[in-house]
Amino acid sequence: MADFFSLYDSIIDAVPPGSVVTETCLGERWAMAFQKNSAAVAMFTPGSSIPPLFSQGLCGMEVRQAAAGVKSWNFEEASMALAAVNSALNTPERVKALHAEDSMDRYYTHGLDFRGKTVGLIGHLNGPPEMRREAKTVYTLEKQPQPGDYPDSACDLLLPRCDIVIITGSALINKTLPHLLDLCRNAYTILTGPSVPLCPALLEQGLDRIAGMVVTDREGMKNSVLSGQRGNPYRYGEPFLLVK
Repeated sequence: MADFFSLYDSIIDAVPPGSVVTETCLGERWAMAFQKNSAAVAMFTPGSSIPPLFSQGLCGMEVRQAAAGVKSWNFEEASMALAAVNSALNTPERVKALHAEDSMDRYYTHGLDFRGKTVGLIGHLNGPPEMRREAKTVYTLEKQPQPGDYPDSACDLLLPRCDIVIITGSALINKTLPHLLDLCRNAYTILTGPSVPLCPALLEQGLDRIAGMVVTDREGMKNSVLSGQRGNPYRYGEPFLLVK
């Protein structure tokens, strides 16, 4: 990618001015940020070897300013910054204005034909039942591979072979997404998960679908974050989908 951070700049530019981060909380699995009338999460990604851009944290900052933290190489800061971005972009009002599809009863892959296709999964994503049943090959690529997974260093070899690639939203945080999209130029690409900002500009950056979450139960989600609760976070929100 000619400008590595152009994708991130498109997200920052989409954040409306004026709103303020009123509270943040961090758990074992998720970072969560609050505004006056909304809240959102992003996957907590460890990594603090580089000092944060904002040493005092994001609480009290305008979300538009805090959003710059998505470009931080301090992954813990980037996790919280992305949660702040999502608190501004993943709201009921905005998804309604964008005519985003409520995908509660459908997978984010609804309508895709997997028959005979080679599929790449970046992260441990289950995918719909028909994917593994119909696809010719499914590669799972992971930074911490489990039995049957390829290590992420195999991305350069395997992703150019794929017809469909489904990427976890945490790739935004760890800064692998720009390179992954370079490798997937000829594939149909989907970015999915509670970390994903419902930002139409991402559909101009090499993605064909983005699937994120609107938190509807703020206190339930907060308690889940602080307790390190495992399980599906969508119990505290609703999934929405934007398609190019």
